[in-house]
Amino acid sequence: MQAVVIHAAKDLRIESCICDPVDTGKVKVRIEAGGICGSDLHYFQQGGFGAVRLREPMILGHEVAGVISEIGEGVDGLKTGDRVAVSPSRPCGSCTYCETGLFNHCLNMRFYGSAMPMPHIQGAFRQDLVADASQCHLIAPQVPAEIAAFAEPLSVVLHALKRAGPVAGRKVLITGCGPIGALAVLAAKAQGAAEVVATDVIDHVLGIALTVGADKAINVAATPGWTGAWKADKGSFDVMIEASGTESALRAGLDVLRPRAVLVQLGLGGDVTLPINALVAREIDMRGAFRFHEEFADAVALINAGTLDLSPLLSARFPMQDAAAAFALAGDRNRAMKVQLDFTAAPEGRDPT
Repeated sequence: MQAVVIHAAKDLRIESCICDPVDTGKVKVRIEAGGICGSDLHYFQQGGFGAVRLREPMILGHEVAGVISEIGEGVDGLKTGDRVAVSPSRPCGSCTYCETGLFNHCLNMRFYGSAMPMPHIQGAFRQDLVADASQCHLIAPQVPAEIAAFAEPLSVVLHALKRAGPVAGRKVLITGCGPIGALAVLAAKAQGAAEVVATDVIDHVLGIALTVGADKAINVAATPGWTGAWKADKGSFDVMIEASGTESALRAGLDVLRPRAVLVQLGLGGDVTLPINALVAREIDMRGAFRFHEEFADAVALINAGTLDLSPLLSARFPMQDAAAAFALAGDRNRAMKVQLDFTAAPEGRDPT
């Protein structure tokens, strides 16, 4: 089979590799669709992010869906021909955090396409992926693979909203309108938020935020005094989902959060300086949100039910062989929201059926 392998920044290759054996409790999935995530882009553009750097070639990707082509011994509830979204979250199940249900903090996590450990955890951008049966969640017949592949980023957002607490009837500020921010708009509205305001510095993504349900979308670069409308009486917003990872967005949000509001930091960036006086004086709860685990099943259930219209977020799909062009487009926020790879084109010598 072939896979999308990153060797160094801007050094992306389509390479042949050997498929893993389908052992007990595992299934082989013929991948159909894979979404390019922000972390994939960091590996492609900079060779990593923060202290996490590529130290050996690594298959990218963790937002995938496909069709089961082979079943290992001891697998129940799945069969060949089933269409599934594959969760990249593979906790060990036996460490201190797994034993207390904090699976996303597993000490031995094997999350697809991660250069954090050495050797790196190889990713899912490959034509055939052998996964644990427990990672595979059935897709409803009417759901295209490219929509099912949104289950992973939607899981990230559902975990962040869980960390925020109930949003029904509340005013929500979402800073950063990439795929995660846009999905946060969709999910917050679906959970009954009274008002959702989205901010970014790119008009293209703000337009998509409006399309998927934001009540207001503000270009903060073009409107530097935007916080003034929500600053009165110690602030207006009950919840903030910070998805940009920038200090400027964090500080602006703190200007408009009401006393005892909840701020969920979801975006990852560099270290920032916090206005501690504002946090203390208004008793703001600041919470982190990292990855997900059990929320993957919730995301697939929402997608299967057709609760969320995810189609406006999909900008383009490229054949796997054109991965470099797909990554280039995915990095252009003026033109793209979510870009995916299509793995269904048959390589030389393989029958697509």
